Amino acid sequence: MNRLMRFIVAAALVAGCAAIPEGASPSGEALSLWRASAPAKTALLDYLAAVTSEGSPDYIPPQDRIAVFDFDGTLFCETDPTYFDWMLFDHRVLEDPSYRATAEQVSVAREARATGEWPGLNHPKRERLMAEAWNGVSPDELAAKVRAFLQSPQPGFTGMKRGEAFYRPMVEVVRLLQAKGFLVYVCSGTERFALRPIVEDGLDLPARQIIGTDYRLVARAQGGRDGLNFTYGTGDGLVLDGKLAVKNLQMNKVSVMAREIGARPVLAFGNSFSDASMLNYTLQNRRYRTMGFMLLCDDTVREYGNTAKAEKLRAACAGNGWVPVSMRDDWTTIYGSGVSRKAQTQKLK
Repeated sequence: MNRLMRFIVAAALVAGCAAIPEGASPSGEALSLWRASAPAKTALLDYLAAVTSEGSPDYIPPQDRIAVFDFDGTLFCETDPTYFDWMLFDHRVLEDPSYRATAEQVSVAREARATGEWPGLNHPKRERLMAEAWNGVSPDELAAKVRAFLQSPQPGFTGMKRGEAFYRPMVEVVRLLQAKGFLVYVCSGTERFALRPIVEDGLDLPARQIIGTDYRLVARAQGGRDGLNFTYGTGDGLVLDGKLAVKNLQMNKVSVMAREIGARPVLAFGNSFSDASMLNYTLQNRRYRTMGFMLLCDDTVREYGNTAKAEKLRAACAGNGWVPVSMRDDWTTIYGSGVSRKAQTQKLK
């Protein structure tokens, strides 16, 4: 998909939000979907004014303006009713007629649907089962599966497709940073090749700026041989081999960013303790003024918030120098008009 087509798709998926120029709303106001009283809004705007004004003691040259964002729960709905990658797995195992799932995959997926309890990030079977579900699939084939899945309704909400589930106030932040000369990266625990089409279409970011969990990638004709003993040939192709290479959370985010970006960020945005390493790594950039922001999912009216978890994270913000962002108190909207949370407890049928 070329850049023009990605722009057109982005506009459709995010109902125009992704196409807003200069990081502003149609009215021209920067961060217009944030309440004027939001401390995080003031802190970010003051920071940007200081680091982009030539002559300022905090000025950062454009080549060093790097911002990193987590994805699920920071830019995109994390309660649909759980992480996007697991919902994609669930769909693959129970609803994709082109895939013959294993008995173990079916059992785990059905149990999760019946109970409404999905395997957590540290569940021993989680990554193995998801990686195995994409064994032999090429990155392009996976992207096509993801794009089709994004057209389905968003569980737990009315008036929204899965691909429209970006937090609109955070899309404004991305646009504003781009307008200020920042290079924006997404650094997520979601698998990289599944993540790319969502972010490419929804935020119009290039694939090279999208970092995620990696499943091993091999040549289609490699046949289990080590890469050092195999030559990629004419007519071959790349496929996932059903094995986890690295889960991109906590310290692994720091390692991957150091290898792939090659420079330390000056801004970082996360929403959970699995993003703590990324924020702390950013704040330790001694060359430039830095900031780290943590989103608190504390809205129980427009979202499926958890106030106890949010307050625990708020306390951690105070102890680590992170700026808290309250979805409940700081944003005038989350998904835009016409979208509402369903009243019932979320559970897939």
